[in-house]
Amino acid sequence: MAFWRSLAFCAVLLLLIHGARCFYLPGVAPQDFQKGDPLQVKVNKLTSTKTQLPYTYYSLPYCAPSKIQDSAENLGEVLRGDRIENSLYVFKMREPQMCNIVCNLKLDAKTTKEFKEKISDEYRVNMILDNLPLVFPLKRNDQDSTVYQLGFHVGLKGLYSGSKEEKYFIHNHLAFTVKYHKDVLTESARIVGFEVKPFSVKHEYEGKWDAKTTRLTTCDPHTKHTVVNSNNPQEVEEGKEIIFTYDVEFQESDVKWASRWDAYLLMNDDQIHWFSIVNSLMIVLFLSGMVAMIMLRTLYRDIAKYNELETQEEAQEETGWKLVHGDVFRPPSNSDLLCVYVGTGVQFFGMILVTMMFAVLGFLSPSNRGGLMTAMLLLWVFMGIFAGYSSTRLYKMFKGSEWKKLALRTATLFPAVVSAIFFVLNALIWGQKSSGAVPFGTMFALIFLWFGISVPLVFVGSYVGFKKPAIENPVKTNKIPRQIPEQAWYMNPVFSVLIGGILPFGAVFIELFFILTSIWLNQFYYIFGFLFLVFIILIVTCAEITIVLCYFQLCSEDYLWWWRSYLTSGSSALYLFLYATFYFFTKLEITKLVSAIFYFGYMLIASYAFFVVTGTIGFYACFWFTRLIYSSVKID
Repeated sequence: MAFWRSLAFCAVLLLLIHGARCFYLPGVAPQDFQKGDPLQVKVNKLTSTKTQLPYTYYSLPYCAPSKIQDSAENLGEVLRGDRIENSLYVFKMREPQMCNIVCNLKLDAKTTKEFKEKISDEYRVNMILDNLPLVFPLKRNDQDSTVYQLGFHVGLKGLYSGSKEEKYFIHNHLAFTVKYHKDVLTESARIVGFEVKPFSVKHEYEGKWDAKTTRLTTCDPHTKHTVVNSNNPQEVEEGKEIIFTYDVEFQESDVKWASRWDAYLLMNDDQIHWFSIVNSLMIVLFLSGMVAMIMLRTLYRDIAKYNELETQEEAQEETGWKLVHGDVFRPPSNSDLLCVYVGTGVQFFGMILVTMMFAVLGFLSPSNRGGLMTAMLLLWVFMGIFAGYSSTRLYKMFKGSEWKKLALRTATLFPAVVSAIFFVLNALIWGQKSSGAVPFGTMFALIFLWFGISVPLVFVGSYVGFKKPAIENPVKTNKIPRQIPEQAWYMNPVFSVLIGGILPFGAVFIELFFILTSIWLNQFYYIFGFLFLVFIILIVTCAEITIVLCYFQLCSEDYLWWWRSYLTSGSSALYLFLYATFYFFTKLEITKLVSAIFYFGYMLIASYAFFVVTGTIGFYACFWFTRLIYSSVKID
């Protein structure tokens, strides 16, 4: 029976992993286009992996329509720095265009400086057509495959042959390719791909410039002369004239609309990813099996031995975890703060679990920009009721009576710390005039979610939890605390806590690399089946390592396990932050101080949240374990 149960569990996990890669709900309805229908290209933020500071498209003096209209953005999009606006790039479905002139621009000192700064910082331009982001196809040299990079560079730096002076060149000609899937019956088509090849071309024309009548000699649809290379690039210098142009080509594709995101989501090397995940999984499962076997054998022997004691003299001669039964459930110092952190951990755990379930089922597709962040924020707010309930239940067990004060601390402590860091980072980003700065309207919405919804729900949960009967301890607590004997060096609290965080971090650090890459290198992350599996491994390892170290601690007659159980698994957050530091210096090319502060500020918030979640998992595992073993023996 156990074998078939295990087999069924493995089958479910495999389905989750497989489903995460091949099925998703796109979040938008497909749109059919007839031949000649207008296609409006929208522009999004400018992004750079060197600065991590997004800017609006029109922060550079690009060609702009007479009236710039913002598309409605959700909460997650605004927090990501997305600013989606209309543009002068308008196509007609299945009607190719060649050398369309967008506008011309004469550079002055200010615009020259702006373009050069963005080119130097390797900023990329992002556009959207029919909810598909623009990608630049790049052939791999080592294998016959294509990878897609989001957007295209504003420009590039280079040298003329025979010169040592570095020059700046702008991509002013865009060769778009729109791929479509045609319906044979209705003759309508759906867009399934949006690609670009950017060129830098010093356009030339005869006579004076006239937007309506001027014909370019470097790119002319009448003579079928089009741009195919950047051999004569457009330099960015004060006084130079830049002419922005574009081509549009339409290609019929066999890719169906439901599969059009596959090219975006399959950017990583699957073999490396699979190997890394399976390797990590096997190591962790092997260690978990060893830990479980040791614990079961040792505990079974100890409990049987203690229950076989017949005389009081034999009981007094015994040493180990049973001797501290009168102190093991003594309330810890700062018990109120522990209750607050446990409640916050439950809130985060619920948010992560529900978010992952929705993501695995495909409800949080990348086509719904900002959907993941919006869902996480809303779920965190509504999980406040569980935070209040769990913190107050523990508080009442500690004989606490001021549940309202505890509920207020539970509702405000973690958000207050995060908000303080967030406001400092937002002020720095605002000073850089980046679109990543959260507007006042969004700030008000976040504050409303916190105080208008989350805080009341925490109080509701606290009220319900406090009305419940207090949790009864399996053994009585002595009035006089027992003296803790001198501990061995390896049972030192600091050493024990630091050792405890290694295994949980080891379970997630490979997947952490892919997550950091998706966040800081502007790539999509959509392998939630893997992530869900890693999350399960994290829960198991946090629980097991905490139980093992808690057991050794009790055997050493040290009954101060409450905080240590929380910190043991929670210390994995320290390793997460250290790994983020390692990633910063080895994988990122950030040079600006503001960008570095931005990175470490947000990684500090992420590490703090990871500490709260893993600490809570370890605490509840140890809490269950101590209650189990002390209710399983005879206490005279």
